[in-house]
Amino acid sequence: MVYLDETGSGPRPKSVMLTFLGIHLLDRATAISSGSVIDVFARVGVSEEAVRSTLTRMAGTGLLTRHRQGRKVYFGLSARLAAVLFDGRRRIWETGAVNRSGDGGWTLVGFSLPDTRRGDRHDLRRQLTWAGFGLLQNGLWVASGVRDVTAIVEQLGLDGHVTVFTAHPAKPTETAELVRKAFDTETIASRYHEFLAKWDAGGSPLPDDLTRQLMLHADWLHVVRRDPHLPAEHLPPDWPAIRAENLFRKLDADFHEGAAELAEASLDLLPVPPPAGGS
Repeated sequence: MVYLDETGSGPRPKSVMLTFLGIHLLDRATAISSGSVIDVFARVGVSEEAVRSTLTRMAGTGLLTRHRQGRKVYFGLSARLAAVLFDGRRRIWETGAVNRSGDGGWTLVGFSLPDTRRGDRHDLRRQLTWAGFGLLQNGLWVASGVRDVTAIVEQLGLDGHVTVFTAHPAKPTETAELVRKAFDTETIASRYHEFLAKWDAGGSPLPDDLTRQLMLHADWLHVVRRDPHLPAEHLPPDWPAIRAENLFRKLDADFHEGAAELAEASLDLLPVPPPAGGS
């Protein structure tokens, strides 16, 4: 039976793989055998071929390190992947789903690129959206609070083409109007409602706490990573992120002990040196 949603509304297999590695390898100087990964992913309906292909691609791009012991192959985290997973952990446990920080102002990004750099323009828009920015008007993107987009600009080689500044709205502009214009709050809310509809009913009929914990975290990250973290005071009082986050934390606590016992008993781990330069 397939438990992993590949219709586009839920997390993709690679995202679930990242979640799995974050839960079981982050902060631990260990690598995990490919067999262990295959066994767990088989329980959520992912084929052995798909798992091996994903692990091979991630190792080929430097996200995973490869280790051998006898005939077994183990995979560990690179420093680059560890940094990505630490960011996911912060997004769940520190940043959270609800922004109660009050009026922290806005970060604005303006840019103008010629048609000859259409690809860069597309990549910049995509990365700004991923970083929590919304399009306020042509060429002007906004995000709540102070956001550092230096890495995005440098990665795309757009120094000199992008202007970044922070500001507060002034009359007649209202913050609530900025939120309404730049962000599709109905779509954001619908993702939390989908999470609640699935997990309030106990989630998919997964076989054990190890897989329940995995899919709970994967589903939650899939939602919160696409949430621009708008100020709660400018969102409806019944904003579903509040209830969804409470449910996530409750279920995580419910699954934690059973998942840890199963991981200890069934996952084949190999001690390895920690990733150089890791957090």
